Amino acid sequence: MSRALDNLAERIDASFAGVLQRVESTCGELTYELDAEQLIEVCAQLQGEEAFAFEQLIDICGVDYLGYGKAEWNTLGATSSGFSRGVSRSDGDDGENGDPRRFAVVYHLLSVRNNWRIRLRVFVPSEHVPVVDSVMTIWPSADWFEREAFDLFGILFRGHPDLRRILTDYGFIGHPFRKDFPLSGNVEVRYDPEKQRVVYQPVSIEPRTLVPRVIRDDHRYEDVLNEEAPGDG
Repeated sequence: MSRALDNLAERIDASFAGVLQRVESTCGELTYELDAEQLIEVCAQLQGEEAFAFEQLIDICGVDYLGYGKAEWNTLGATSSGFSRGVSRSDGDDGENGDPRRFAVVYHLLSVRNNWRIRLRVFVPSEHVPVVDSVMTIWPSADWFEREAFDLFGILFRGHPDLRRILTDYGFIGHPFRKDFPLSGNVEVRYDPEKQRVVYQPVSIEPRTLVPRVIRDDHRYEDVLNEEAPGDG
């Protein structure tokens, strides 16, 4: 990291000890994780204090960690499960509140004055009702970003004055960026010439299992055939 980011990290460690947990970054950027209950207080301090001056919110995005770290590819043989992310919702009993580490909200902050950036990650407390506080009172630009995360991931933002869909249609069912959302969707739209209007109906695409390419155990993959034969060249 640059010396400027080293100075920023020292300031954060001094001001938010025990509140912000450093997350290792492979690209040399400052990333911190914090509890959802402390989001507003921390963001207000990062935006308002001269030592940080993060006056601009660049982006807010949702993340679904369902199945994170689990391999979906099997290239040594055919598989009946395939590699499609559009699977059915898990029927496992994950408790009353669900998985508290499934959905996360990531905030990208910029200080124009100090020319440095920081990333914050907050895991929502519940999978079933994923809710975090809105940061619109701190950065009004969060308006459309939070609506996008709600539309695509179903994450709710407490205190948002107009939380509604922004990319999908108003009659859309579900949240398409969730990893348990079916690839074919739940509803399809078409124009009905008899009714002379657009109608919604259950999706008519039949679900199918996509099987990855199988590496066959035959002569084409014998190492000896790939070696240069005597007398060649």
